[in-house]
Amino acid sequence: MKKITFLLIVFFLLNINIKAQVNTEFKSKNFDDKQAFENAQQNLLDGEDYFDDKSYYAAIPFLLKANDFNPNSASLNLKLGISYLHTNEKQKAFQHIEKAKKLVPNISEKIDYYIARAYHYILEFENAIEFYNKYLTQISDENEKTKILKRIEECNNGINLRDHRSAGLIVNIKEVNSIYADYSPMLTADESTMIFTSRRKNGSDLVDPYDMQYYENIFISHYKDKKWSTPQPISEVLNSKNHDANVGLSNDGQSIFVYNSNHGNGELYKTSLNGTTWSAPIVVPEPINSAYNEKCISISPDKKTIYFVSDRPGGKGGLDIYYVEKDSEGNLSDIHNIGEAINTPYDEDGIFIHPDGKALYFSSKGHNTMGGYDIFKSIKDTNGVWSKPVNLGQPINSADDDIFLFVSANGKTGYFSSLKEGGVGEKDIYKINFSEEDPGLNESKLLLVKGKVIDAITQKPIEADIVIMDNTKQEEIAKFKSNKETGDFLVSLPAGKNYALTALNPNYLFYSENFNLIDSTSYLEIALNMEMSKLQANATSVLRNIFFDYGKSILKPASTTEIERLLTLLKAHPKMTLEISGHTDNISSKKFNQELSKKRANSVANYLIKKGIDGNRFKTKGYAFSKPIASNKTKEGRKRNRRVEFKILTY
Repeated sequence: MKKITFLLIVFFLLNINIKAQVNTEFKSKNFDDKQAFENAQQNLLDGEDYFDDKSYYAAIPFLLKANDFNPNSASLNLKLGISYLHTNEKQKAFQHIEKAKKLVPNISEKIDYYIARAYHYILEFENAIEFYNKYLTQISDENEKTKILKRIEECNNGINLRDHRSAGLIVNIKEVNSIYADYSPMLTADESTMIFTSRRKNGSDLVDPYDMQYYENIFISHYKDKKWSTPQPISEVLNSKNHDANVGLSNDGQSIFVYNSNHGNGELYKTSLNGTTWSAPIVVPEPINSAYNEKCISISPDKKTIYFVSDRPGGKGGLDIYYVEKDSEGNLSDIHNIGEAINTPYDEDGIFIHPDGKALYFSSKGHNTMGGYDIFKSIKDTNGVWSKPVNLGQPINSADDDIFLFVSANGKTGYFSSLKEGGVGEKDIYKINFSEEDPGLNESKLLLVKGKVIDAITQKPIEADIVIMDNTKQEEIAKFKSNKETGDFLVSLPAGKNYALTALNPNYLFYSENFNLIDSTSYLEIALNMEMSKLQANATSVLRNIFFDYGKSILKPASTTEIERLLTLLKAHPKMTLEISGHTDNISSKKFNQELSKKRANSVANYLIKKGIDGNRFKTKGYAFSKPIASNKTKEGRKRNRRVEFKILTY
């Protein structure tokens, strides 16, 4: 009796399963609830209309409602699966395409292709290869065969990359994400401000008819008290009623590059922060913008090399990475293709040049991608040659399009967007803390200076020109302004140079700092207040870029830039007289240091005299170690005490 009962149960369950796997067409006779059938059929018809127009985003909500009523329609499941393959949620295609194939194995002549694509997007590469190969035997078109062979190659790349995963800890930045798509995170070099693009509602109910989502807008968030602030629309000046997306951000956050699709193929625009207000966007000039499509832009830390993406003729593939260089007058050179080491016969996009000026992160459909765009890293050597790009692997990369990665100045963290299970919304923004084994880790060799220019007396912010010089070559590397409302500036100084960083304002004495990074081998971040003194009697300024050999008084060639700046000041104010003074640490005797400090002051004075300045306009003093500005108990303190400075006597 028990055996018979067991068999009956098994038969009953099998019968249910068999019925569940039977294709059920959308016909009234197959359903008892006629009103529910009519509603579902109308959703199906609406969804099919959108599907036939290839409006896949619009089709899905209607097809899903019809599928809720009748989940066993092979044709409906296939349409749902194909629709998902054309959205950002490609992983959802598998369950529907697999079901369609189980219900009607030969439902479409391309069913093996669709199931292969579905397996590909859920990273089941071996199964994807099996069905790609099945599909290959069914087609004769050579272009189609080439495309499928590329897909198989991508799957093999995915298999090989399983052992090269990004090893870092990934965190969803929930404070900035919404239930909508959030992507393209771009941050200032110090990670204090984030700019990103979002499809969330922004004061308008307008949606893009292509995907039925709100138009793209740009948002901003600030990192304070160890958390990100609630994102806000960046500016009405930047966000229009159409698509507006951030495609580039300067390291200091003072300039944003925006992609706007209002004209032709779309153009790149630039906006700058004027105090606390963003300027009206202006078109980026030729040769960067062209009659073709430009999509992304990134600027080197010295602001002299501009990398951008374009599909203009003459490239290696579709979208290629190009660059232009600025001369000393700010004029742009002719464009240069970055070369075959980076560009492939396929598309490249999503460029980001690291603040060290050497590491380039970019996305490509070529190289050893595992599908769509993958993010790669390449390093430029001292001869300007780019290394073989390295695929950053999962989970930064997937079989779908992965386009942009920002890496912090210290090289230890990255920010990217991805559609992951358990996210806040559609695409979310994530942070990855790289581990030592991670291919995305960048061993940064640079100094990040987070500064503020202020009045020495009032401590109020000053707008000043910040000039960065290479003391060895006596060349200007970069020039920009501190924020006029806050006095803030941010600059990255890659290792390998002796830098002079100077603040200039016509109403103040110049203020300079020296950063000798010729032998630097690590990352360093400092905060710097540049306190400027007004042009008036008794105002003083330290010449921090005057150099002597230890215990000597002969000016080294690297001192030229600083003395020439003092020369310019004296010529601009012919009635100004100065005291030029030398100072030492407390090593050696007072007599020795007294003589040394006097001789060093005289060396500066003699240089000025040889350049035509009347010697009666200044006097020299040697103070030895009687006026220290730091402790002589430390190496750094003694270094600061060894200095030449000047004081205005009359003005």
